Amino acid sequence: MKSAAIARKGVVRSFQISAVFPHMTALENIRVALQSFEGNSFRFWKSGESLNKLNERCMELLDSVGLTEFANTTTVELAYGRKRALELATTLAMEPELLLLDEPTQGMGSEDVERVVELVRKAAQGRTVLMVEHNLGVVSKLCDRVTVLAQGAVLTEGDYQQVSDDPRVREVYMGGTATKKQEAAE
Repeated sequence: MKSAAIARKGVVRSFQISAVFPHMTALENIRVALQSFEGNSFRFWKSGESLNKLNERCMELLDSVGLTEFANTTTVELAYGRKRALELATTLAMEPELLLLDEPTQGMGSEDVERVVELVRKAAQGRTVLMVEHNLGVVSKLCDRVTVLAQGAVLTEGDYQQVSDDPRVREVYMGGTATKKQEAAE
C-alpha cells in the first residue's frame, strides 16, 4: 500500500506526553494506527499474520521519521526523542489533512530538537499543521504564521519577526521590567 493511494481525511492530534504503546515494537505501534485507519481495528478473529500486509507501509513511515533500524525495538527501550518521532509516524499513518501538535519538542534535549523540527517540516508538506510550541527557536524555524495568546485572547498575529518585535508580546511574556531594561539598552 503506497501513501499516494491513501485518501487524506480528517484531523489527527499529537499530545505533549508521548502516547505510544510501551510494550509493543515501533512497527507494531504504527501497524495499530494503520489498522485503525483501514477500519480493521475490531476484527479480533483474524489471524495476527493477516496484519503483515501492513508492514511495508509501516516501514515507509518508520523510514520517514528515521526509525527504520528500531522497527523491532520495544518502544519502552526507545529514547524520548525517538518515542516522539514514533508518535509522529503513527499520526502520519492516519494521513490527516490537519495535524494538531501540542509542544512537539517539549522535554527534549537539544540533540533531539533539530531532528523533530525536520520531521515536523516534512510532515507539513501537503497538509496544514497547527502547533502549540513555547520553544521560540522552533517557532522561528517552522512557523509561517504565529498567533500569540494572552489570558485566552489573541494578543497579536503575524510572521515570526512581526510578533517578536511587538512590544506587547515582550511586556506579557517577559514582564514590564524586562521591557524597560531592553528599551534602556537600545
